[in-house]
Amino acid sequence: MKNFQYITLRERPEIKNEAAQWFHEKWGVPAEAYLECMDSYLNGDTEYGWYLCLDKEKIIGGMGVIENDFHERKDLAPNVCAVYTESDYRKQGIAGKLLNMAVEDMRSKGITPIYLVTDHTGFYERYGWEFLCMVKGSDPEPTRMYVHY
Repeated sequence: MKNFQYITLRERPEIKNEAAQWFHEKWGVPAEAYLECMDSYLNGDTEYGWYLCLDKEKIIGGMGVIENDFHERKDLAPNVCAVYTESDYRKQGIAGKLLNMAVEDMRSKGITPIYLVTDHTGFYERYGWEFLCMVKGSDPEPTRMYVHY
């Protein structure tokens, strides 16, 4: 097992711009949108965090927690968003470790349950997530909403 470093953005605020650009390249959401959420976290305006996995100094995995991940159910908050692991690093437990890190961090701050939307089936269940319902998001077809208590 490689010696990856798992961090919150508060532990390494100096990589904020690099992280925002990395998420933008993966998801196509403007880097400015990520920076706005990251700044709120770094300034202490929210406890909704950003979690990264580094191989030396290279970002190889990450995710955030935000109020709403582009769906109609505003009552189901906060949401894990932008879960991504670089393809060369998949199947090594990186996303699972980041998910668990986010859940534990939120729980330690009294924030539970948390939610996420995805088209994946079978992956999130391995990490204690439960299918909750279908929700309408930015796509014409409804997507799966999961919850972690």
